[in-house]
Amino acid sequence: MGLFSLFKGKKNDPDAPPPEWSAAPEPIHAFGKYDDAPDDEYQAGEDFCARYPVSPPTLLSSHVVERIHSHGPKAWGMETPLTSRFKGAVTRTESGTTTIQTKKNCPSTCVLSDLPILAGLYDVPGDMEGVYFEVTIKTMDDTVAVGTACQPYPDFRLPGWNRLSAGFHLDDLRKFFEDPDGGRDYVGDVKGIKEGDVVGCGYEFGRGVVFFTYNGRRLPDAFVGVYVPRTKWDVYAAVGVSDECEVQVNFGGEEFRWKEGNSGRWRVDRHVGSGEVPPVYS
Repeated sequence: MGLFSLFKGKKNDPDAPPPEWSAAPEPIHAFGKYDDAPDDEYQAGEDFCARYPVSPPTLLSSHVVERIHSHGPKAWGMETPLTSRFKGAVTRTESGTTTIQTKKNCPSTCVLSDLPILAGLYDVPGDMEGVYFEVTIKTMDDTVAVGTACQPYPDFRLPGWNRLSAGFHLDDLRKFFEDPDGGRDYVGDVKGIKEGDVVGCGYEFGRGVVFFTYNGRRLPDAFVGVYVPRTKWDVYAAVGVSDECEVQVNFGGEEFRWKEGNSGRWRVDRHVGSGEVPPVYS
């Protein structure tokens, strides 16, 4: 079960000590509101994480860095899952966003970005507050989950269910971080997600905060003191899909609904692939 706390270090300071961890204040649910996944997939996820350690942070290849410098946030997209259970398609749009479309009876699948949104071996410009992306819901018959994950992550598990992964599950409106059970209640004033809604996910460097937005409004902090020190990991955008759905993922190629995200303080391309590489701390 994930544990969370407040990070009291200075903003963007890699020398600040790691946070002290304590349990999140919301009550935990032993079971989800819906039958999320069979028990054998829970055990398979645990076995996967035990078998495959988290990948260390890496520098991007020169041609990828050049692509980021040329295309900015449009360089980011989503990878098509290799698993045969994924019944759908992942395609780039002309505007630089990515569409994920799944067919009916597609089992729960996690789709990760092709580039990290938080990169441990790259520095953060002093005026940056964090990184951010958005997901527009076109259709959703079962659930969509929006969040983050480190590689490798079991692609048959939704974001937030396994190690170093956060997720906001849009069917039951609960938040998850390393939480294979029923998650924790998150936003009482959001009554439900409908077609056309936009859910964003951001990471605030200073306090190690994962937060979400809803139709341009920033919601309360979901998790505080996670992915710190940030130099230890590369963190990817994660979108979980199940059954028939269509979503559009935007890393800044189009204008964000959350207006603050359109400033340079939240542009992923100003951090990942930047020329400054900080020292690595164990």
